[in-house]
Amino acid sequence: MSPRVPAVDSARLTQWCVEHLGSPPKQEIFRSGHLSAVVGLRLADDREVVVKVRPGSPRVAACVEVQRRLRDAGYPCPTPLTGAVPFGEHVATAEAHVPGGAPLPATDDAPRLFAEAFARLIALAPEPAEVPTLAPVPSWADWNHTGHGLWPPPEDAEVDLDEAPGPEWIDDVGRRARDRLRTGRWEPVIGHCDWLAGNLRWDGDTLLVVHDWDSMIAESEAVLVGFAAALYSTVDPDVPATVEDTERFLAAYCRARGRPFSADERERSWAAGVWTRAYDARYQHAIGGPITSLSEPEARERLRRTGTDAGTL
Repeated sequence: MSPRVPAVDSARLTQWCVEHLGSPPKQEIFRSGHLSAVVGLRLADDREVVVKVRPGSPRVAACVEVQRRLRDAGYPCPTPLTGAVPFGEHVATAEAHVPGGAPLPATDDAPRLFAEAFARLIALAPEPAEVPTLAPVPSWADWNHTGHGLWPPPEDAEVDLDEAPGPEWIDDVGRRARDRLRTGRWEPVIGHCDWLAGNLRWDGDTLLVVHDWDSMIAESEAVLVGFAAALYSTVDPDVPATVEDTERFLAAYCRARGRPFSADERERSWAAGVWTRAYDARYQHAIGGPITSLSEPEARERLRRTGTDAGTL
């Protein structure tokens, strides 16, 4: 787990469950987490729940509200059991545990299934004005941040991406994508900004459950779709989409929504995907790891689809 994942004391967890779920834990099913501590529990009354503990933020309550509304609308997400409740210096939420399912097998139908699931989420989500603020945006989606540099600070590492030495082409890619995204006007909708294969579980080709509801943001539809089309994978949860995968996702999404994107929306979708993949590449290099999220030739090909000249990259 990330060093920033909060420590979860067993005695405090027991007290929290009694106070907010009405029953103490009798068995720990699993424990994991990246930015949150995620603990699966079987309670004394035999309910299975998942408790998530993370640093407090106003957006946590808003994300729970979006999750609750989507669940009420019939979307396959875990049922929230609490709101955002204090847990020592942090905040915790609980939801019903949804066991089972598996990653979607790599088939020719995978882009359509991922895209249709995303289109349904966007269609059922509440309007941004109907829920509390979803700010601040997670760093990998925060292309329009108010800081002075190109890159926002990551949540899980003490590193300044603007100061860390690295390949200049990554900064160039991120800057061009950001500049393209800043053109035009758009209306925000609510969607999931971390549409990774590992966050979706399937029963065959039927979507069983979507996880990671802390990743809800208010953004333009084209940008949200661009993130999803660039991040999902039909091969392995740790291998992001190819250019061809992204093309197929975008086409399937437009079919699912019942109308095509305009030329501007398509270009902004590609720009969003370029930006988030470049952010990940910059982060990977800054912490001393291999760059797996984006290569220079792929960046050039993706930028070409944004309407931005990538010839001098």
